Amino acid sequence: MGPTASGKTDLAIDLVEALNGELISVDSALVYRGLDIGSAKPDYPHHLIDIRDPSEPYNVADFVRDADRAVADIIARGHTPILVGGTMLYFKAFLEGLSPMPESEPDMRAAIETEADLLGWPALHAQLEAIDPISAANIHPNHSSRIARALEVYRLSGTPLSQWQQQSQERVAPTQQYRVSQFALAPFDRAVLHERIQRRFELMLEQGFIEEVKALRARGDLHADLPAIRAVGYRQVWQYLGGEFDVQACIDRGVAATRQLAKRQLTWLRKWPNLFWIYTDAHGNLVEHFESEVTRGAQKPSDLILNCLQSPQ
Repeated sequence: MGPTASGKTDLAIDLVEALNGELISVDSALVYRGLDIGSAKPDYPHHLIDIRDPSEPYNVADFVRDADRAVADIIARGHTPILVGGTMLYFKAFLEGLSPMPESEPDMRAAIETEADLLGWPALHAQLEAIDPISAANIHPNHSSRIARALEVYRLSGTPLSQWQQQSQERVAPTQQYRVSQFALAPFDRAVLHERIQRRFELMLEQGFIEEVKALRARGDLHADLPAIRAVGYRQVWQYLGGEFDVQACIDRGVAATRQLAKRQLTWLRKWPNLFWIYTDAHGNLVEHFESEVTRGAQKPSDLILNCLQSPQ
């Protein structure tokens, strides 16, 4: 785990041979086909990359299901699953299960009821059928309270009511089935991370990021409210192409949004239990901020992880 631009992917690739591993992407943008440059999509094979069209929303329940399957398949092949990414909600749900279904919010419920007054409950039932056909099949088109609740759950969480209901109470957490080791990679100096984010965003533009988003807009079936287009960087370039601001503002906003993402990721990680931190300098080398048995002799982050995995602690 770690903030964006911290070097997670390169580190994970370094570990593959030593651990006889296979990589599983834990990234909410990399799941989408056609989001390549702006998501820094790696060339190295990962599970759960390019598995959805950007017109098809992908949510945390989808990830838990797909990651469970990928982990089981990898272990069945005698290999080690290595999960790598920066979507902390995905990691948390995978390790702990989905959070409880969101509670009702009066403002959201009032908005749905106002919409029903204008369109009628059968029209809202049709909306529900488009996003959650399983729930829609079990709810009569005039059953207002159940339609409202199903739409409310989806609009609050992005996850269909049926998926919440199907989330098995019998799912065994990975920590109860396997030895799970958790590592966070981050530059010791926050300024180093900010500089990497700036350079990477500018490099993406040089590689054709704007042209990539132009091609997505040209499809005609995508819009700014889709999760794929809301991804950091894509949202700002989409707005630039829509004439909302100039290219320099696009760069400034894209970099600022990416830095905010990194800040949120670090906030998640500071509260994360059972996490081993690996700090690096501007060149990606280890910063020896403490000395212990596992750090002794480690020259690079992958050495430190391998030392940890060999340790009985």
